[in-house]
Amino acid sequence: MYLTPFPLFPSETKRKKAFLHNKDWQVRNLARKKKVIVDVDTGIDDALSILYLLKQDVELLGITAVFGNVSAERAAENTLKILELAGAPEDIPVFQGAEQPLFRPWQGPAVRFHGKNGLGNVELPESARSVQPGHPADFIVQKAEEYPEELTLLFLGPLTNLALALAKDVRLPEKVKEVVIMGGAIRVPGNVTPVSEGNIAGDPEAAHMVFSAGFPLTMVGLDVTMKAVFTERHLKLLEEKFRKDAGGQKIARVAKELLEFRFDAYAGYWEERGCPLHDPLAVAVALDPSLAEKVPMQVQIETKGTLSLGATVADLRIGRGAEPNVLVCVKADYERFFNRFIDALAK
Repeated sequence: MYLTPFPLFPSETKRKKAFLHNKDWQVRNLARKKKVIVDVDTGIDDALSILYLLKQDVELLGITAVFGNVSAERAAENTLKILELAGAPEDIPVFQGAEQPLFRPWQGPAVRFHGKNGLGNVELPESARSVQPGHPADFIVQKAEEYPEELTLLFLGPLTNLALALAKDVRLPEKVKEVVIMGGAIRVPGNVTPVSEGNIAGDPEAAHMVFSAGFPLTMVGLDVTMKAVFTERHLKLLEEKFRKDAGGQKIARVAKELLEFRFDAYAGYWEERGCPLHDPLAVAVALDPSLAEKVPMQVQIETKGTLSLGATVADLRIGRGAEPNVLVCVKADYERFFNRFIDALAK
């Protein structure tokens, strides 16, 4: 097994220090270009997130792939295809990571919401790019050492690769600037069980390790992402804004097909046809924290329950809650997010 013994429950002092570090970050060094590693299980909303992220003024150090919406191998392949579609710089490395949860079998791909190939059955040309040798855990540890307190880790799938990195370097939480995850559900239902969200439930033990380690952690969960509903009205605006050259029209066609597949998958969820932009909202909040209102909470991950496995359990008791270990997004400025998302993809 990849894991080595390390403390799952750091001292309250360490937790508080990491949490305050996350809070302080929001008012310091806002002008500095972010150094970002993004971890994806590239289905549709991951693909849209990559397209969005590529248009931002960040230093994208690399992309790591994990099982989830699709297998890790497929996630890496899809990522390479999206980079090729976008004409992204060829020096952005892609690493293939964990194919299974730490202690459980993978439950298989999310075909209903992402199609058989993870990209809504849209066929993209094979990429001339290649997956890099090595494991994401080693890459994350290396970059955290190379850029102490500068690294933003953005996780859009199960947290297995981060847990494996943590097992390799127990001081990792002190070395990164922040970790932003798309995952969890506090005051809303889950999306894979009545109480559990898919990325956390995909590997509850990995999530438990990450939430318990003292990372400066921000959680962009279903409380906000299920309200980030991109509708046909937004899609029409996106189509109108896309640049008219061949490259722009190619991206426009693919983006439209991806979104329309998701519209069909979510048919009947809302009065207006649309789909939630889970992962793109998490990316947007990571790049601009002012897009979301956050509340510090103590959140633990259920790893034993039969009905509640993978639940993100927040201590909401007034005056009795434990020391917070995560900033939980509770509200977001959706129209400002949609405008930024549309403008970025249409560039």
